[in-house]
Amino acid sequence: MIFELTTPASAAALAAVHALAFDTPWNAADLASLSQGANAILLQARDGDDVAGFILCRCIADEAEVLTLAVSPAYRRRGIGSRLLENATALAGARSAGRMFLEVAADNPAAIALYETAGFRPVGKRSGYYSRVGGAVDAVVMRRDLNS
Repeated sequence: MIFELTTPASAAALAAVHALAFDTPWNAADLASLSQGANAILLQARDGDDVAGFILCRCIADEAEVLTLAVSPAYRRRGIGSRLLENATALAGARSAGRMFLEVAADNPAAIALYETAGFRPVGKRSGYYSRVGGAVDAVVMRRDLNS
């Protein structure tokens, strides 16, 4: 598995992974737009020509935010999400981010466990943040201090 920075030109392949990972995926245009600029961190995990997963973050001032983390179902439970997250936190710290935030659906215990294992802690809640067929789901806001 190769972990590497990538560019908005990879947006179509990343959108395909996002579509496998989420009920309401982001399209290639949205991913390309969000990943442009000096404040973006876009990392992918590749297995040969296949994109196994990716993470998109942005750094603003002394904070970083995980916008999305997606791992293809065929590659889950192999530590790919953990490695993408660790690489992204290291890059954000190198860009002087002192803390990183993210939102995760309250009904996604696997993702919450991943983030807690990576040192993120709950710091808030956004009521009804995610839309689901059966109704809205709260987001758990999580934070990890970097460079400490």
